Amino acid sequence: MATDLSQGRITRHLFSFTIPLILGNLFQLTYNAVDSIIIGRFAGDHALAAVGTADPVMNLLILGITGLCIGSSSLMSSFYGAGDRETLRKEMGTSLVVVGGASLVILLVGLFFSGAILRMMQTPENIFADAQTYLRLILLGMPFTCVYNVYAASLRSVGDSKIPLWFLAGASVLNGVLDVLFIGGFHWGVFGAALATVIAEGASALACVVYVSLRVPLLHLDAVSLRPDPGLARQTLLFGGTTALQQVSQPLGKVFIQGMVNTLGVEAMAAFNAVGKIEDFALVPERSISNAMMTFTAQNDGAGRKDRVREGFKKGLMLETCYGLFISVVMFFFHTPMVALFSSEAGTLTRGAEYFTVMAFFYLLPAYTNGLQGIFRGMRHMTITLWCSVTQISIRVLVTWLLIPRVGITGIAYACAAGWMAMQALQWGYYFLRLRKSLV
Repeated sequence: MATDLSQGRITRHLFSFTIPLILGNLFQLTYNAVDSIIIGRFAGDHALAAVGTADPVMNLLILGITGLCIGSSSLMSSFYGAGDRETLRKEMGTSLVVVGGASLVILLVGLFFSGAILRMMQTPENIFADAQTYLRLILLGMPFTCVYNVYAASLRSVGDSKIPLWFLAGASVLNGVLDVLFIGGFHWGVFGAALATVIAEGASALACVVYVSLRVPLLHLDAVSLRPDPGLARQTLLFGGTTALQQVSQPLGKVFIQGMVNTLGVEAMAAFNAVGKIEDFALVPERSISNAMMTFTAQNDGAGRKDRVREGFKKGLMLETCYGLFISVVMFFFHTPMVALFSSEAGTLTRGAEYFTVMAFFYLLPAYTNGLQGIFRGMRHMTITLWCSVTQISIRVLVTWLLIPRVGITGIAYACAAGWMAMQALQWGYYFLRLRKSLV
């Protein structure tokens, strides 16, 4: 159901929009986490390491698609807030064509260069074949990823974050059932894990298309809407392309970090894969609050409600602060049983515990970086989000390179803190010098 975020209580809107986003992102992450848990239990640490070393590459490509959709969603939210329904539909159709073309290019390039990419990451020979099999099959699901993300972005732009949640929930359950069947029952290993994920992604994409066709007339696409509008295509590529580069910069940096971890051996690789999966879940609410702030800001900016944009920013940062403190406490005291979900090996558990004992003190930093990114995207100041993210990940890679030979994967925690602090300095400087004036 479409919701006008330019009217009504701000905190209630942020909460009601954020909760489905959190749950939806958790279900999205469940795809790969379930793969890792079942692979680790049924196929061993070598198979788990193979999935772990392929994951940053897979995330790099998928986040390129979602980045385009984030930029498109900001545009659609603004059109909806301004009451321009026709342009909203044109932007949705244009996005489908633009993002579809990008996903096809990513699919072909990824398939062709998968081996070279894994070699560059110094993937050990004893897991290389499994890592390549997993990566190539996951890439075949890129068209499904495109369709789901465009339709989910369009639904969220009109204030409906609940329906994409239900489709992801169903896909996540399907993925888990297929994982048990393919990996535990048929013993297909990483091939079975990837196949289950692709099938589940296809199901979620089909569900979105059918639902919008039957229940959301506002987003119905006709032949005219599916013809890319040159002006909107340029805006989509400008805002979405910038956001895609910003999104891609993070996993690209993680590809280099993964390469450094690979030099420490399979035990460290398995531990890093486990802590990465856990951290993905732990940081979901911070990113979801940011996305809610983006949609709220874009709709109210389109409606000319600068006062609500300012108030929404303050209340969004309050939510980010509360969650950042909460997750810091949780990760400090309960990291060991979470790592144990992925592996029972003593060395893996020890390395994971060492990492979280340090990292737990830093989770308030990304809470603020995410909150600021939310208002920047909502106001369509996409370039600053790119440069801040590039700065952050560059510092993280550099500090990791300096520390990981000396202190192992714990050095990555200190590297993350250094990157986040630099990013905060740039973001707050930009906000006070440039953005705040436009909200008066």
